[in-house]
Amino acid sequence: MDPIEQTARFLQRRGLRLATAESCTAGLIASHIADVPGCGSTLQCAVVAYSPEAKKQILGVSAALIERHGLTSEAVSLAMAHGVMAISQANVAVANTGVADDGAPDGTPPGTQCFAWLIRLPGRAALAHTFTETRRFCGNRTDIRQAASAWALQRIPHYYALATSTSQSPMRSPTLPISRSRQ
Repeated sequence: MDPIEQTARFLQRRGLRLATAESCTAGLIASHIADVPGCGSTLQCAVVAYSPEAKKQILGVSAALIERHGLTSEAVSLAMAHGVMAISQANVAVANTGVADDGAPDGTPPGTQCFAWLIRLPGRAALAHTFTETRRFCGNRTDIRQAASAWALQRIPHYYALATSTSQSPMRSPTLPISRSRQ
């Protein structure tokens, strides 16, 4: 079983519902779950908020936050995750924003991807464990988007385990240094 299917089955076995808020991956994270037979009930919703306006209007990301941290930032991905969780019945939210190729006006290097995961444990719906990471992937535009979407899904079991082991209070993961994925 490939890692994406493993994650889909992980979500399914635990009765978890996933919501995604995607920018750079443009729906690939959700699409990977939908590709796994029998996992349709796991995917609650997917929002592709590619433009800054969509991030603001659909997900409630504030203009001030974007101005302060930039579009490719953990802060923006976290706000996107909060936004999609607020409009869904999901107990796992994954968000991603980044740069897949040259051309970022702020000089962010190609392949930079910022992620956020929110996990609500059963019986603690008001409390979401929060995790963020920034990674840098190599390759062309398609390679970067594919790698980022796979990474977003593959980290769910890891962060779910952290959330369940620290269920006393929410925590935030340390920011990982930008690293290159193995292609």
